[in-house]
Amino acid sequence: MPRLRTPSSRLLRSRALLLSAGAVLVALSPALAQEAGLRGEVTEADIRRDLVSRPSPLYPVTPPTPEEQRAANPAYIPEGPRATEEEAAPTETLSTLFPEPTGDAAALGEPEAAERPIGVRKRPTETEAVPEEPAPEEEEPTSANPRAEKIDSEDEERNIRIEPENVRTAGIESPEPEEEENPYAPLGLRLGTFNVITTLEQGLTWTSNATYSPEPKSALLSETTLRLNAASDWSRHSANINAYGTYRKSIDGEPVTDPSAGIDATLTLDFADDLRGIGKLGYALKREDADSPVELPAEVTSRPIRQEITGSLGLEKDVGKLRFAATANLLRLDYSDADLSDGDTLSQRERNSTLVTGVLRAGYEISPAITPFVELEYGRRSYDFTPKDGNQRSSDRMAARLGTELDLGEKLSGELALGYVTEKFDDAALSDISGISASADLSWSPQRGTTVGFNASTEVEGTTTANESGSILYSGTVSLQREIRANLSANASLGLSWRDYASTPDHDLTWRGETSLTWWLNRYAGVTGRYRFEHLTSTKTESDTTVHNVFLGVTLQR
Repeated sequence: MPRLRTPSSRLLRSRALLLSAGAVLVALSPALAQEAGLRGEVTEADIRRDLVSRPSPLYPVTPPTPEEQRAANPAYIPEGPRATEEEAAPTETLSTLFPEPTGDAAALGEPEAAERPIGVRKRPTETEAVPEEPAPEEEEPTSANPRAEKIDSEDEERNIRIEPENVRTAGIESPEPEEEENPYAPLGLRLGTFNVITTLEQGLTWTSNATYSPEPKSALLSETTLRLNAASDWSRHSANINAYGTYRKSIDGEPVTDPSAGIDATLTLDFADDLRGIGKLGYALKREDADSPVELPAEVTSRPIRQEITGSLGLEKDVGKLRFAATANLLRLDYSDADLSDGDTLSQRERNSTLVTGVLRAGYEISPAITPFVELEYGRRSYDFTPKDGNQRSSDRMAARLGTELDLGEKLSGELALGYVTEKFDDAALSDISGISASADLSWSPQRGTTVGFNASTEVEGTTTANESGSILYSGTVSLQREIRANLSANASLGLSWRDYASTPDHDLTWRGETSLTWWLNRYAGVTGRYRFEHLTSTKTESDTTVHNVFLGVTLQR
């Protein structure tokens, strides 16, 4: 009877054949791997290198050169010295699978130390230092199809983040107010481009000698003084204006009326190439001092009013360390009539004169703090009228000086000079006036809030006394300004004047001293007290004059 084949028997046979084929493939896989070179782990670098080296129809790759092949497949380098020795030693062919041991250890039956397998590193001990070798940087293979940069990658403005415009503003009360250096200093007034500071002083003055005469007569005076200072706020040029006005009138005692006023202005223009232009203009009005060298008749009850006009124009030029300057100066003196006891007046027009001088200066800057210079001066003094004595008093003026400029910042600044001056009159009957010429203007600050000043000057004075040429007046003053407290300031000065007459051996010596104290109640008002002393000794009049003044009043500033 024929055998029937069912679907289940066929399915079993197919499964058996598949299992047999799989067993055969598994048995043959190690041999195929040995022949195909696929034994071992495949690294990521090999995969990338295989992908890059494949040719592309769009980007054909040229075959690598032998150098590139050696660089891509470096030769094997052993890790340690043992591996190098073992690999370098020739291999011996063993005749037996179990060679007899040799050496003392084998003879004694001691077990030999197990040898470290080749390629296995020895673990370092604590005493051995293993040098750290930097890991070789793996070079990225260059792709045949690199990625292109973005179009806006080099646009700095596009890649910079925009700063927010709605930044939070700090509160008004959050910042602490800055502490003022001097809370009692005047604020000033803003007039255009000028900062103006005004001061008004009103008080009473008691004087022991109202007329500055050898026979003293006391008086109580009302004294009012107004001062003004204006400084420009320009970026390149500068201007400064100082003005004052004082009026004194008797309230009790000897009748006195004494007005005085003055103004001086300075303009500095800064041109190009270290070239500067300086212009000055001044005016002063006051009653002539009682120690004037001009003798007036005894009938004169009030000395004349003296008006003084000054002006100068100059240029300064710096060439390296050389300093050059040229200045033209003007001095105009006018005298009013003197009052007589009978109500009449005495003319003083023969004393009116004009002095014009030119000054040349050359200096060399040794250091930024010291600049010595030499100065030459020539001028002409002319009188408007010929005096009653008939002498021609117009004269030529010549002077030469050596000096130095000092600039040590806030500590010390100014200049001083010493030389010789002479005036030769047109009238041969008058002897020349000549002598040493000294001038100084120094400011020294030994510490904060303290300023010491020193001023010195030499002045040639004319006269209308018959057969007399005139005199030379030397003056010097030392001043001290001190801020004792923020609301308490003190001033003191000491001066000395020496007048040397040219035609006679006579001379005058004058001492002056002053001290004042101001206590500020607030920024705008304060109380001022002042004491002034003056003493004159003259060999010409054989008399001494002493004056004491005491002032007490209120000072207002803005």
